[in-house]
Amino acid sequence: MSARVRAGLAICALALAGALALWANGFGIPPVPATAPGTLPAPTAAASTPTPFVPSMAGTRPDGLPNTAAGAALKVDAELRHLFDYYLSALGEAGLPAIRAGIERELEQRLAPAAAAQAKRLLGQYLAYKRALAEAERGQGAPASGASFAAAARNRLLAMQELRKRYFSPAEAAGLFGDTDARDQDAIARLEVVDDKTLSPAQRLQRMADLDRKLPPALQEERTAPQRILNIEQQVETARKGGAGEDELFRLRAAAFDPQAAGRLAQLDREQADWLRRIAAYRSASAGLAGNQAAIQQLRDSLFTSFEQKRLGAYE
Repeated sequence: MSARVRAGLAICALALAGALALWANGFGIPPVPATAPGTLPAPTAAASTPTPFVPSMAGTRPDGLPNTAAGAALKVDAELRHLFDYYLSALGEAGLPAIRAGIERELEQRLAPAAAAQAKRLLGQYLAYKRALAEAERGQGAPASGASFAAAARNRLLAMQELRKRYFSPAEAAGLFGDTDARDQDAIARLEVVDDKTLSPAQRLQRMADLDRKLPPALQEERTAPQRILNIEQQVETARKGGAGEDELFRLRAAAFDPQAAGRLAQLDREQADWLRRIAAYRSASAGLAGNQAAIQQLRDSLFTSFEQKRLGAYE
């Protein structure tokens, strides 16, 4: 099998996996119940380590970056939806009223008063839309007999877009969902290419290449970013083996990305080095404990958090 054909099949597999994920997750929109029990207290005053909204969010920060300029009008875009979804992912640990209150507090802190009021209105519309979507999903029957997966997925996307018209203006819908719609439409188009039995392997590869060229710039960047990162990290590893210092590695990454990204990657390096150091210390110390489980657990507790201990099985 030629390299081009293997590459084409890999693209097809990625498209299929992406569309299956969209299907399983309702195109990335989990249901929101009309009501949910439980509340959480308001966050306490900010400290050096902010209190997580729910325990599972420890070590994270809210997604989305709504504009914060004083007096600025609200920019309705995917960042706002990411902020909503970050908090909504806490359903199960917190009730919907507490989650909505948490989102509204975040909006008040980040946005000018007029923009915050607009964002709160959109939040209400978003929650109503998600409830309606969940109800529509429950009432949706199985795809028509003989319908292809791609056709069923496209019909599903069109139904979602039609439902949004009840809750959002065209500009609001485009801002909130334009990025996900572009991804979904691309994944479905690739599935349609895979399903088309009239195409030869060469024609299939050509159609995939045509779809690549039609991708919006943001999606093209998403597709190429992982390979770019791998290429730079290979250069970093080569430079490190050649004796390069941390400053030189930082400059190499900053030139490829930006100083902020270089700083985050350097922090990941430090965290990985610390993790490996603690693993080595754990292995060395536990070897001398002759299987004493109480002592081994005490050692684990001294070196790792409860969350980190879940990863230890791979190193034992």
